[in-house]
Amino acid sequence: MVEAEAVLADKAYDAQERVIGPLTERGIEVVIPPKKNRKELRNYDEILYKARHLIENFFAKLKQYRAIATRYDKRSVNFLGGIYLVASVILLA
Repeated sequence: MVEAEAVLADKAYDAQERVIGPLTERGIEVVIPPKKNRKELRNYDEILYKARHLIENFFAKLKQYRAIATRYDKRSVNFLGGIYLVASVILLA
């Protein structure tokens, strides 16, 4: 199981029983904006949610590299090494 302090997701994951409830029971901060048709609107950290696009943009840049997008390396160790290499190239560019 992965340990996390917060979970950032879009409105599609605004499900109380399946997503939000289990996360809050484990003490994880839920950063998911409520859907507009929700009867009870709940608060969320809007600043942290706005930073979510940086993570999405990074994954979009990672997927521009063919070996990463198609998972060319079948061994997880080699694949992770490729991600480290591509991430370094992205950060240096």
